[in-house]
Amino acid sequence: MSEYSAPAGAPVWFDLMSSDPAKAAEFYRAIFGWEVEAPREEFGGYQNFTKNGRRVAGLSPWMEEAGGPPNIWSVYLRTDDAAATLEAAEAAGGSVMVPPMAVGDEGTMAVVTDPAGAVIGFWQPDRHQGFSQWGEHGTPYWFECHSKDYAKSIDFYPKVIGARLEEIGTGGDGSPGPDAYSQVFVGDSSWSGIMDTSKISPPEVPSFWQVYVTSDDVAATVTQVESLGGTVLMATEDTPYGTLATVTDPFGAVFSLGHPPAGM
Repeated sequence: MSEYSAPAGAPVWFDLMSSDPAKAAEFYRAIFGWEVEAPREEFGGYQNFTKNGRRVAGLSPWMEEAGGPPNIWSVYLRTDDAAATLEAAEAAGGSVMVPPMAVGDEGTMAVVTDPAGAVIGFWQPDRHQGFSQWGEHGTPYWFECHSKDYAKSIDFYPKVIGARLEEIGTGGDGSPGPDAYSQVFVGDSSWSGIMDTSKISPPEVPSFWQVYVTSDDVAATVTQVESLGGTVLMATEDTPYGTLATVTDPFGAVFSLGHPPAGM
């Protein structure tokens, strides 16, 4: 396990909006060993998943009257000034969904839609510092923007979060293609990427941010997911970037699993 403290622009939190939070909590406890804090009624019943006694992800009930899809994972990038980040996002072609909103003394959240249509959150920490573990079973592995308009995405994020992109898969010429991919560097490190999915995702699937969670044994976790009522979208596959799979929980929320290559 690696200790992690998100710098500005890097992933700081991810959370699940679920149509059945209690049963979802049972599912994620079974596959990742997550425990769950008591719901906070002042925050709409929001709960924090914990791993090793430390917060790792969030869990929110879906409210039909609020609109939006149920059973979906969301990603938040750290900001030290939510208002300034949203100004930068709008200037770069994004649209504000949720303006900066104080969440008690936990921090300030905001949500935008990037120019390619992916929803991305921002979190300005106060007492709630986000997740602090990386690379152990049940903790983050990677985060990824699946973009239907790769050119817009790779233009947007550097302007908004001050990131440096390192492109792979296109020969470095910057032209989008079926394998176009950029790692997103904040300082000297990268914890997320942007992938061109315009040619590989069905037309009805929009741009979105994908969550990857570390698994000690991806194949075994996939089998467990199926036994608990989840489904497999991408079977276990060995890649240069680790052993990967994509699954859903029993209610349809999509997430990926990852295990690092040998020696990494």
